[in-house]
Amino acid sequence: MKRFAPPALALLGLLGAASAVPPALAGEAQSPWFKAGQVEARLVSSVRGTGDLAALPLGLELRLEPGWKTYWRSPGDAGFAPRLDWSGSANLKEASLAYPAPHRFSVLGFETAGYDVEVMFPLQAVPAEPGKPVDLALTAELLVCSEICVPQTVKLALALPAGPAAPSESANDVARAQSLVPRQGNSLLAVESVRASGTALEIEATAADGFVSPDVFVETDPPLTFSAPKAVFSDNDRRVRLSVPASDPPQGLDLAGRAVTVTLVDGARSVEAPATAAPGRTAPSGGLWAMLGVALLGGLILNLMPCVLPVLSLKLLSVVKQGGRAPRAVRAGFLASAAGILTSFLVLASALVAVKAAGGAVGWGIQFQQPLFLVFMVVLVTLFSANLWGLFEVPLPRALADRLEGDGLAGPFATGAFATLLATPCSAPFLGTAVGFALANGPAEVFAIFTALGIGLAAPYLLVAAWPRLAAWLPRPGRWMATLRAVMGFALALTALWLLSVLTVQIGTAPAAGVGGLMIALVAVLWAGRRLAGNGRRAGPALAGLLAVAALALPAALGPLAGAGAVTVTEAAARWTGFDEAAIRDHVAAGRTVFVDVTADWCITCQANKKLVLNRDTVAKRFDDPALVAMRADWTRPDDGIARFLASHGRYGIPFNIVYGPGAPRGIALPELLSEAAVIEALDRAARPQNGIVGSLTAAPSCGGGAGC
Repeated sequence: MKRFAPPALALLGLLGAASAVPPALAGEAQSPWFKAGQVEARLVSSVRGTGDLAALPLGLELRLEPGWKTYWRSPGDAGFAPRLDWSGSANLKEASLAYPAPHRFSVLGFETAGYDVEVMFPLQAVPAEPGKPVDLALTAELLVCSEICVPQTVKLALALPAGPAAPSESANDVARAQSLVPRQGNSLLAVESVRASGTALEIEATAADGFVSPDVFVETDPPLTFSAPKAVFSDNDRRVRLSVPASDPPQGLDLAGRAVTVTLVDGARSVEAPATAAPGRTAPSGGLWAMLGVALLGGLILNLMPCVLPVLSLKLLSVVKQGGRAPRAVRAGFLASAAGILTSFLVLASALVAVKAAGGAVGWGIQFQQPLFLVFMVVLVTLFSANLWGLFEVPLPRALADRLEGDGLAGPFATGAFATLLATPCSAPFLGTAVGFALANGPAEVFAIFTALGIGLAAPYLLVAAWPRLAAWLPRPGRWMATLRAVMGFALALTALWLLSVLTVQIGTAPAAGVGGLMIALVAVLWAGRRLAGNGRRAGPALAGLLAVAALALPAALGPLAGAGAVTVTEAAARWTGFDEAAIRDHVAAGRTVFVDVTADWCITCQANKKLVLNRDTVAKRFDDPALVAMRADWTRPDDGIARFLASHGRYGIPFNIVYGPGAPRGIALPELLSEAAVIEALDRAARPQNGIVGSLTAAPSCGGGAGC
């Protein structure tokens, strides 16, 4: 006969069984969800207890509202990775966070890497004393972005008791997140090679089952940002070549020989590959041909730049000397001068290729960054001026003088070579683009581009060589050339003044003025020396030489002066003042308009607004109005004052731009994506007084942040 326990006894039995389960097994092994704006987060654990594990497998789980994203460890053009603070934890030695393979986000030409919808970051928490309870306390700073970017802070806590490390309900989720972290060595994906040509990388990769939509993320030290790759598939899509150019690289950068970390992602598959970029070539032939045209035009325009006035003087005097000569002799002389220019450019290209191969910094005109070179050019141009004014002559050995002044070709060739020497410190439209392309690629591109530059600079010589009768149209040499030499001397003096203005930026006003004074004294003693007789005529050049040496020694003697670089502040930066909310009311009361730009380095839309609207001519010129005050609130780092200002307008993210004025004391809030029309319209509205009366900030409530405020 069966006997059944009364219901009360059965209930007691169930309670007893439950009480027999260890507390570690009864826990949830996950923290409650913490919501902060558009993101919610929680901590989860793969195990219910610490057991004797040396590292506890955890996960930081995020869920984002539709249209919002957060960032990978290398965010790209903007953003920042999660920042974790475990300082409030107990029995925790350290915790490391791993990143699943990211997605690419392309917004307004800016490239970033991160996650949307949801993501779990695997964590490894190392107890200070294994086997004992671990109390986790995490404060995480996250940046979430849509059309605006909002820094959010989440605070999470999770207690793991001592006891068996039994799997929790989250164990599979944490394991899945760990499998999405790119690892080195993958049978499905492989990075075969990484080659560099200047600032561009070419990555060869293979996939056992073929590629679907490959993407690649490149990390360097110091960090660089890279554009989205261009893919070329082969071998039935099992091989791909990805071309990845750097975005806004520093001048003279060459990635060859640099250590990089390549993360290749194709759907759910990913692999991480540390590598050293080998030298390579990525310049397409079409791009090279286009740049050859740019280089040719740049070399031609170089003839017209003010800093090439010494070259123009030499050319003009050379042309004048050809007046009345036979066409055959004119053609030969000008071809020799063109050959001197081309030879000099090829020598210069060879030197740049050699320096680049040795790992040195290369570039066109980088010598302008050196004060000593600038002083040397000032002295040299001043001496050229004095020579053209007839204040001194440089006697040459008889044999050399006969060779240079005779009918041979050595003289014209030397003239062309010297013209190139004087032209190298100068720049011109298109020249920088062409040289930058050349130095970013291999030796073949360098020689091709510099040959085109030489042809452009030599174009006036080649023109006369093609039609030598042009020289016959010129008057024969005569006394009138003395006047021409004097005019050319004054033109060179203007070049010296320009060089002094560049020197002022480098070493400050007083030292540059000192160099200028020494040059005036140099010309004066040469002029005085020409009027002395006997040995006195030699005193002028000797004293001039001492003054030239003193000018060259002046920058080294004074050293860098404080504030010398202050004049390098750009006009665009000088338009802006620091953010001062209290001053807005005073400016408006005085009848001024105030434009406030709340921005940050990590905000993509902010950078786009600056590039596409605020720094463009129409709006930038409007900011020059003395009745307009442009304030910039930099929120790159936390600032309670800026946060309160945003909150007062119902805004908790950036970009935020608002215009105050007599016609808008409460402010006109602009849309997140600025346009020139919207900014100009808001400035016009704010500048017009309300019924002729300046409004009062204190008489109106704060604006709610809408576009119609």
